[in-house]
Amino acid sequence: MRDVVGYCAGGWAVFLALHLALNGRWWPWLAVSLLPPVLFVAVPLALLVAAGAAGVSGAAGAAGPAGSGPEAVLAAGCLLAGWTQSGVNWRAFGHRRGPSEGLRLVSWNTQHWNQGGDPDRFYGFLRSLGSDVYVLQEYLNGFEGGEVWDIDDEARLRAAFPGHHLAVGNNSVTLSRFPPSGPPVPVGACSLRVDLRVGDGLLSTYNVHIPVQLTVMNPLRPAFFRDMRRRAAARDREYAALVADLRDNPYPVLVTGDFNTSAAIGDIRRMPRSLRDAIGSCRSVLPASWNARARLRLWRIDWAFTGGGARVGAYRFRDAQGLSDHLVQELTVTTPGALASAPPTS
Repeated sequence: MRDVVGYCAGGWAVFLALHLALNGRWWPWLAVSLLPPVLFVAVPLALLVAAGAAGVSGAAGAAGPAGSGPEAVLAAGCLLAGWTQSGVNWRAFGHRRGPSEGLRLVSWNTQHWNQGGDPDRFYGFLRSLGSDVYVLQEYLNGFEGGEVWDIDDEARLRAAFPGHHLAVGNNSVTLSRFPPSGPPVPVGACSLRVDLRVGDGLLSTYNVHIPVQLTVMNPLRPAFFRDMRRRAAARDREYAALVADLRDNPYPVLVTGDFNTSAAIGDIRRMPRSLRDAIGSCRSVLPASWNARARLRLWRIDWAFTGGGARVGAYRFRDAQGLSDHLVQELTVTTPGALASAPPTS
């Protein structure tokens, strides 16, 4: 049995080495990196347990204590090396509830903006979130043969949220009680920046939607790889545009949305190190935002980052009541200017 465990540990070590070397650097590896991130913890833990069982059941007089053989050492090394790929929120173990005051924001991929659904239920759900700022993705319909249909729901949005300012662009919607300092700024082809006047300063909100990695089709066809390479190039352009805009932005920033990127996908490493992942303010040990309609959710592909002095006090994922395949991100945010939870009424 120890030989089997050793071979399995060796195989996983080779896979992990390839993953760490190629992930985010070689576009075909995008398909491999779609594995559930939790596997990078579950597999080496299972190998450690198997190594321990093999040591216990080994012949009497075997060298070393149970589970201390090379296969156990290799499994432990894989656990440490792959930990950052797992999506496990280790900070949740020492989590302390952050301040609940501040700007209240929700970020949500609406999955084609209620296409084919009940508009009253959709808008009722949005209003029930009671947010100061709404950062909403997929303000569009379609996807028949890859086609996207632009929509115009601005009149209903303004009627449903009379106390909010509306910004639309790049198939994204930002609704805010805080007035914008200027027109929305498209970032790349899929994201939208809106600079909000909050107190005496500005807060730049980035409404992000990175293209998905691949289309579900026969992976043995050349068209599958052509499509994946095209999508990888589109993702490169969107990340590059986002990072470039962030580096030139002197204001506090909140970057949130659907990145279509899990912890196991190297693209997320492109985000500037000056930004802070909001997951440290979340109580969930294994946070996941997709697939909201499934009983078992294994991927967090919706993210939130802050920088420039902006901080997240509270952060959680909220059920979308079957309206989307993404959960809703709920945050409270403060900036160096000590945000109020609502703008001045003057």
